[in-house]
Amino acid sequence: IFSIVVFGSIVNECYVNRDSQDPELLCVFNENESACSYGIAVGIIAFFGCIFFFVVDLYFQQISSVKDRKRAVLLDLGFSGFLSFLWFVAFCFLANQWQRTTMSKGVSQGADAARAAIAFSFFSIITWVSPA
Repeated sequence: IFSIVVFGSIVNECYVNRDSQDPELLCVFNENESACSYGIAVGIIAFFGCIFFFVVDLYFQQISSVKDRKRAVLLDLGFSGFLSFLWFVAFCFLANQWQRTTMSKGVSQGADAARAAIAFSFFSIITWVSPA
């Protein structure tokens, strides 16, 4: 759910016009397109990863081979560790870019969404690190 909040808030409200004269949409995170793109990418990867491992968990009892069960569990642990790292990088990157952002009228429109993306990136680190 946190991944939906992160990429949803970035996609919906973190692209704003610099001023009313300029039609070009800019990322509110210090006008750094990479910050918005990275947050969206990690959120989508986490979302689809959760769906995949939810399906694996549903069919886990039907896996008869102990080796295949072991692989599924190790894949789940490895993916959780990998996503913990990605969320940590996302939190640091988004927080750093938000700190460097100069507030303007356009930026203030997406400020709450930017703060939400940063906060839920942090919450995602805790969620992916904690044992299930």
